[in-house]
Amino acid sequence: MANDILEGRPRCDLPHPPTPADGLVSAVEGTLADFLTSQIAALDAMDPELGSFARTTRDLVLAGGKRLRPVFAHWGWRGVVGDREPIGPVLPALAALELMHTFALVHDDVMDDSATRRGRPTAHRLFAEQHDSAGRLGDAGRFGSTSAILVGDLCLVWADQLIAQSALTTTTLFAVRARYDHMRVETVAGQYLDVLGEAQPDEWSLDRALLVARHKTAAYTVQRPLQFGLALAGHTRADAAAIDDAYSRYGLAVGEAFQLRDDLLGVYGDPAVTGKPAGDDLRSGKPTALLMLARQLATPAQRAELAFDPAGAVNPADGSGGPRPAGLSRLRERQPDDTAVARQADIIIETGAVARIEALIEARVAEGIAALEKAPLHEDALVALTHLAVTATHRPA
Repeated sequence: MANDILEGRPRCDLPHPPTPADGLVSAVEGTLADFLTSQIAALDAMDPELGSFARTTRDLVLAGGKRLRPVFAHWGWRGVVGDREPIGPVLPALAALELMHTFALVHDDVMDDSATRRGRPTAHRLFAEQHDSAGRLGDAGRFGSTSAILVGDLCLVWADQLIAQSALTTTTLFAVRARYDHMRVETVAGQYLDVLGEAQPDEWSLDRALLVARHKTAAYTVQRPLQFGLALAGHTRADAAAIDDAYSRYGLAVGEAFQLRDDLLGVYGDPAVTGKPAGDDLRSGKPTALLMLARQLATPAQRAELAFDPAGAVNPADGSGGPRPAGLSRLRERQPDDTAVARQADIIIETGAVARIEALIEARVAEGIAALEKAPLHEDALVALTHLAVTATHRPA
């Protein structure tokens, strides 16, 4: 049943987006590759070890991903300027959002001690492996975590430098930086709330989990990139406030739906597609909206099986977990607690929480699309953002 629910098929007919996403993504990745080549050369000239460090960082940045933040920023910009403006002057700023995203991912993986990202070892695991292979002194895990933190820091600095390469007027650049800085603060704030939730899960609630989703994911994935794109347009229009408001309402709704889908994929997604182990959120006791809603809807017996242990992880009350449900075979068998995790995942479905989350996603997508209906946007951007509202929230990874 879970697999049927999570196939991620859009539930409405969509117009084809006006510009192939692959072209924009290729342009962003080309800009990143050129920029990173110059940065690697500069660090290599300082010391070969720094060049190696920079090359590992480059590989992490270019290791794939949906590139959603530049895509949303691009359409936020196109919604104002139309389809005739050349993209070249703003391309560095769009690409810079991917460097900021890498900063957030690498630090998040250190905090969660995640083993994989996009189907590859996480940054701290890569550096730990390098430490072992080189026969260096000291603890490999500590070296890996320390190096990964520095990777994230470096990406954040590089993002600043890349934005500065955009061909913008000083006034526009200041407006763009204001949006960008706001986005960075909200991302850190949301991440802290996420960490806090794991430290005091019994004090968390569905409303609190949704608040984390808005700040940690919705704002910096959809809402703020759209407004970043609006700032890139550099136009002083009488209707700019109406566009800003539409972007804000669309961004929060679609961004929240994006995170709710992520919550579902974190439990039921196929690791071969998501690039991350299934069930890690349950193992760590992360108080996601999915889990909070399941506990709210659960019977007393179900709630006991979804209870948090003192260490913060969820475990069945009797420790056994029961048999693995056939419909949850995607949960991996590499850890001894996977049968228990599979049982918890099955209970979450039984409570009706998965169906409720799916309904919330549909409602948020509809709310986001409705927010654009009367906005004074160019038609291409309206079509593209309508398409993205559905495809970004009905995805297998």
